[in-house]
Amino acid sequence: MTSQVSSPAEQADPAEQRGEPSHLAEQRSPAGGPGGTKEVRRLDRVIIRFAGDSGDGMQLTGDRFTSETASFGNDLSTLPNFPAEIRAPAGTLPGVSSFQLHFADHDILTPGDAPDVLVAMNPAALKANLADVPRGAEIIVNTDEFTKRPMAKVGFATSPLEDGSLDAYNVHPVPLTTLTIEALKDFGLSRKEAERSKNMFALGLLSWMYHRPTENTEKFLRAKFAKKPQIAEANVAAFRAGWNFGETTEDFAVSYEVAPAASAFPAGTYRNISGNLALTYGLIAAARQADLSLYLGSYPITPASDILHELSKHKNFGVRTFQAEDEIAGIGAALGAAFGGALAVTTTSGPGVALKSETIGLAVSLELPLLIVDIQRGGPSTGLPTKTEQADLLQAMYGRNGEAPVPIVAPRTSADCFDAAIDAARIALTYRTPVFLLSDGYLANGSEPWRVPEVDELPDLRVRFASGPNHELADGTEVFWPYKRDPETLARPWAVPGTPGLEHRIGGIEKQDGTGNISYDPANHDFMVRTRQAKIDGITVPDLEVDDPSGEADTLVLGWGSTYGPITAAVRRTRAEGHRIAQAHLRHLNPFPGNLGETLRRYDKVVVPEMNLGQLATLLRAKFLTDIRSYTQVSGMPFKAEQLADVFKEAIND
Repeated sequence: MTSQVSSPAEQADPAEQRGEPSHLAEQRSPAGGPGGTKEVRRLDRVIIRFAGDSGDGMQLTGDRFTSETASFGNDLSTLPNFPAEIRAPAGTLPGVSSFQLHFADHDILTPGDAPDVLVAMNPAALKANLADVPRGAEIIVNTDEFTKRPMAKVGFATSPLEDGSLDAYNVHPVPLTTLTIEALKDFGLSRKEAERSKNMFALGLLSWMYHRPTENTEKFLRAKFAKKPQIAEANVAAFRAGWNFGETTEDFAVSYEVAPAASAFPAGTYRNISGNLALTYGLIAAARQADLSLYLGSYPITPASDILHELSKHKNFGVRTFQAEDEIAGIGAALGAAFGGALAVTTTSGPGVALKSETIGLAVSLELPLLIVDIQRGGPSTGLPTKTEQADLLQAMYGRNGEAPVPIVAPRTSADCFDAAIDAARIALTYRTPVFLLSDGYLANGSEPWRVPEVDELPDLRVRFASGPNHELADGTEVFWPYKRDPETLARPWAVPGTPGLEHRIGGIEKQDGTGNISYDPANHDFMVRTRQAKIDGITVPDLEVDDPSGEADTLVLGWGSTYGPITAAVRRTRAEGHRIAQAHLRHLNPFPGNLGETLRRYDKVVVPEMNLGQLATLLRAKFLTDIRSYTQVSGMPFKAEQLADVFKEAIND
C-alpha cells in the first residue's frame, strides 16, 4: 500500500522519550452523541499483539492490520514471532505464534517494549505472552478455547478468566469461535472450515476498535481465495461480523483513533515494506543501475528464503534465479555468473555461510564481484531458525582459510535494507570483491514505512568490462594481464568470457601478480596477500556520524545492524531525563570508517549493545586498544528500549 505525506518535519517519539505506555498519552473526544454513539479516544500510539496457535493465522492477521495501518498513514514497526516447526503442536507453549505491531502519529523506531492490547486466541497464547503485558492493558481472549483440556495442556489448574489472576488487566472475554461459526452458518461450511475464519473476526474487531480502513482487506481476501469464492466470501463475512460486533456489543464502549503521522516523514510516496522485500528491491535496483543482469544462486533457508521467492517474480528486470540442490552449489553457480559478467548474489543464513566458506575464499582469490547475503538467525548449528541474532559477524570477518578479507555491510532498519543492498553492490562492482551483507531475522521479517525513491536518486553503478589488451611487454607486444590493477581501487579488470584476446586462467591456486599465471613463489604470495588486504582496507566508506546534541557527552553508544531502533529509542528516553549521551551507528564493519578510532578516543565511556556475546566489542578492542563496555543479549529477541535506557544511565552515572 502507498500513502502520500507532504510535511518534511521529523519529530521524536514523545511517549518513547518518557518511557510511558502509549495509553497514558491519550486525549478524549466528547463521549456519547446522537443515538448513543460510543466514545472515541485519541491516542498518539498503540502497541497490539496478536497471539495464537501457528495454525490460527496470526501472521496473516498482523500483516493485514499492518497494511491497513500503512495505507492510513501511521508510522509503524512490526515484530513477527513464530515457531520454527511448520505446524507446531496445537495448544502448546512452543506452538504459539505472535505478531506485534506498534503504530503512531509520529516517528517511532521499534515494535514497542510491551503490548497495550493482547489478543489471545487460546490458553497457550495467554500464558506465553502475559508476562509482557503491563498492568491496566487490554486483553481480548477467545473464551471458547478456555476449556479444561487446553488449559491443562499449558498448566492452568483453574481458569484464569475466573480465578482473579487477570484482575490487574482490562479483560474482554469474547467467544470468537462461536461468533464466527454463527456468522458463517449460511455458507454451508463444516464447523472446522468455519472455525478457520476466527482470525478474520478478530481482525474485524480490532479494525473497528482502532478505526482501520477495511476496503483493501476485503479486496485482499477475495484475491487470496479467488479460486475458492465461497471461502473468500466467508472470510469477508467473518471480518465484517467482527467489525459489527465491536460496534454493537456493550463490552467495547470505547474505540480509539491514532492520527496519520504526516509530520514524521519527508514528502513522497510511501509503502509498508519488510526487510527482505526491501533488500530484494535493492538488488534489482543495483543491477539496473549497473546495467547488468542479476543472477541469484541460492538454497532455501530460514529466514532468507523470501528473497529467492521474490526475485523469481521479476524476470522482466533481467533477473535469473537458480534454486540449487545445496548451499555449495548455490554459491558456485553465483560465482560462475559473476565470472560471466552478471551481478551475482547468493542468499543464506549462518549455517549456509559455513558451507559456502570455501567458495567465498575462491571468490576472494579470483577477485570477482559477488554479494553474500546473510540473514542472521539464532545459532549455533540449526539453533533458532525463526529467531533473530547478530552472531555471524566474526564468521563473516574471519570464517575462511588463509588471509581472505571481505567487506561487510549491515543495514540498520527494514527499509534501510534497500540502500544497504545498493551500497554492497557498489563496493563489489567497484573493487571486484565478494561482499557480505549482514541482515537478520528481526529486520527481514519486520516491516516499516519506506519512501519509494526516484530513479534519478540512485547511484550510477555502471562498470567497464575489459575489451582489449592492457599491458605492453618489453618487446612491444600488447597482451591482456588479468591481474593488472587499477592504481586507485586495486581492482583487477573484469573480462567477460568469450571476449577475443582476453582468455585467462582462473582457479583457486595462487596467481602471479599481473599475468595471472600459477605461482608458488613465496615473495609473490606475500605480495598478493597484502595487496588483497590493501584493496579492502582502501575501500571508500563514509565517515562515522555522531549524534551528540550538546557536544559535551562523555558516554558514546555505538551499535551496528538491527540494534539501531532500540538503541535510538533508549537514547531518546535517556536524554529526555536530562542525561547527556552520544550515539553512533556502524553500517560498514570492514573496513571501518576512517574516523572511528578518533571518535572512540573522544569519549570516556563507550557502550556497545549487541545480540551476540560481544563480537564487535572484540574487534574494536583489538584494533583500537579502546576500553569497550559490552552489553549483550542472545535470547532470539531484539533489545527493548527500556532495558537499554537503564544500561545507558548506569554507564553515565558510573
